[in-house]
Amino acid sequence: MPDQGRPSTGEQAKRHAFAQLRQAILRGDMAPAQRLVENELAEQSGVTRAGIRAALIDLEAQGLVERIRNRDSRVRVVTVEEAVAITECRMALEGLCAAKTAATADDAQLDRLTELGTVMTKAVADGDPLTYSQLNQELHTRIQEFSGQRTAVALLDRINGQLVRHRFQSALRPGRSQHSLVEHLAMIEAIRARDPEAAVRAHLTSVIEALRG
Repeated sequence: MPDQGRPSTGEQAKRHAFAQLRQAILRGDMAPAQRLVENELAEQSGVTRAGIRAALIDLEAQGLVERIRNRDSRVRVVTVEEAVAITECRMALEGLCAAKTAATADDAQLDRLTELGTVMTKAVADGDPLTYSQLNQELHTRIQEFSGQRTAVALLDRINGQLVRHRFQSALRPGRSQHSLVEHLAMIEAIRARDPEAAVRAHLTSVIEALRG
């Protein structure tokens, strides 16, 4: 239902529509290739059609939406090869963030990464791949946050949204969580040892292999 207290027009309304649609795509509430009808979205959100159209243009710039004929839009389908190319870019950016974190993280931050490794281990032992996947994302987020590398983090936020479907499928693949856990624990230990580059590269190389497999 539309929020009666929220503006239906203007920049604030567009930002609200953008955030709402982006989260729906990232959560998987909107499936790849799903058609996005401006009139329907406007009615659901309480934002004008012009505001919805502006939000869709911004989502297209982020690679989450694509325009189709008759000026409609749909959730963009990311191919495996595109996902591999994006992950190759992640390798450089996340390697930079891990290196910055290794160089500057304090003991409390390093302990937080170790704690995440412990709960990730429990999730795998409990046979809970969805919880493990969420913790996996939190670990990457914390490493990026602790790095203080705002430019790299902004770029990662922009490209990672395009990988949501592939990450979900990979997380549910038999045996993937166990392999991924070993790689993430190695990353944590490498950051604590102040030398993470090889561990990050090994992990994301494994992600590429999983995407292609």
